[in-house]
Amino acid sequence: MSESLVREYFELHGFLLRQQRKHIPRTAEEDEEIDFFVFNPQAEQRPGSLPFQLEPEDLKHVAHAIVAVKGWHTDVFGAAMLSRETEVFKFADVQLLKSATQFFGNPAIAPLRLLVISGLPRTPALRDQSVALLRQKGVDGVISFRTVLTALIATVEVNRNYQKSDVLQLIRILKNYECFKEPQLELFRARRKK
Repeated sequence: MSESLVREYFELHGFLLRQQRKHIPRTAEEDEEIDFFVFNPQAEQRPGSLPFQLEPEDLKHVAHAIVAVKGWHTDVFGAAMLSRETEVFKFADVQLLKSATQFFGNPAIAPLRLLVISGLPRTPALRDQSVALLRQKGVDGVISFRTVLTALIATVEVNRNYQKSDVLQLIRILKNYECFKEPQLELFRARRKK
């Protein structure tokens, strides 16, 4: 399900995707740690570098990337967890990057290495530690599942049929029955007294 959500998110933003076939036994030559190769045929140049945590408006500046999806929805990707879970970084391996660069056909430009995760720590110090560790291991950027879901929910229209996408059709049905709350401004939310 996590990969289906990410696929819809990238397709929503005009990307072409290639995914490894899950039902065929993998050979040693295949890039089994990469979930998607994504290509944006209408990518725009950006002055300066991209932010580490990518939002939907940043995707128009991504030409091509390799994407790993870690659907660990109950975990925060803090430095302590990232130090223990080394398989998170396997997709950013130098050899995989070389084969991905060959896949995209332009050895002069290496693809970005993007990680789709549940989220980074909220406190600035812990967040900075996680970002530093991710960068050190070769990750160029992250996309949170909250960003993916928010974009998909905002895009789906209740009066449109999405029969070619089970994910979008399910979101449409949930929106039709008002199972999603509208985003609210929490500026004046009253605090509970203890």
